[in-house]
Amino acid sequence: MKNLYLLFFIIAIIFSCKTSKKSIDSIEDKPQAQVGDTLTISSDKLEYDIIIIEPGFSTWLASQAKPEGYYSQTYLENKNRRYVIEWNTRVLNPQRYSTSLYEMQINYQYNIDYGYDVNYKLYNYFIFFQNRYRQNLLGTIVPTN
Repeated sequence: MKNLYLLFFIIAIIFSCKTSKKSIDSIEDKPQAQVGDTLTISSDKLEYDIIIIEPGFSTWLASQAKPEGYYSQTYLENKNRRYVIEWNTRVLNPQRYSTSLYEMQINYQYNIDYGYDVNYKLYNYFIFFQNRYRQNLLGTIVPTN
């Protein structure tokens, strides 16, 4: 089951964009779907899908994560950049880090405005991941509420 979270990254951070800097705060193309432990955020306009398949993440997000609006989008983007760099470093060092936890790189492009919702859920996934698997991506593990 540990590898299920990775499906989030395999399918998830497929961020391909036709524009250089466009906001996706208003996602009207496809509504968000949340079924069991699968959370999907989709947009046809910028051609991206994020699918988080991790047992317990949806429940954790609803019950323990800081509420939406607690962090600014700039804060989330900065944290996500740092988390992605560390994550990708671990993927590229399989002799040092578990390949069952870090299987695939995340393609998070820093010049694209993915909007608040995407950054909020990605940031919270990193927090969830660190707490659940006792990993330390940025030097500290953020405690849950």
